[in-house]
Amino acid sequence: MSANHDHHDHHDSHHDHHDDDHDSGPHATFKGYMTGFVLSVILTAIPFWLVMAKVFDKPSTTTMVILAFGLVQIIVHMSYFLHMDAKSEGGWNMLALVFTAVLVVITLSGSLWVMYHLNTNMMPSMSSQDMRARP
Repeated sequence: MSANHDHHDHHDSHHDHHDDDHDSGPHATFKGYMTGFVLSVILTAIPFWLVMAKVFDKPSTTTMVILAFGLVQIIVHMSYFLHMDAKSEGGWNMLALVFTAVLVVITLSGSLWVMYHLNTNMMPSMSSQDMRARP
């Protein structure tokens, strides 16, 4: 009976070791870090070039492209440097990320909404000429 018990303990310790390897992520190597670094440099250099070379005629197009590169860079950093994916820490990391993103969106959109309405509703009867005439 003790031989069976020893075999069971060995299996559990092997299983725990396998879980530790999985949590460290697939890119927790020097090659993985260098790949993440090179991607980060490229994802920074391209938007810089887009702005300096004035590739797009409309600034709004340049802004959207830069935001897209920024989102890709966030994903690169999360996967190559933070080793976050849907399976890390049993999914709790992803849940915390989604919760944080929702809070940031609510805070930013609410702040912009309040500032816009304060600007338009503060002194609606006063025009810009009235403002210049005031001491």
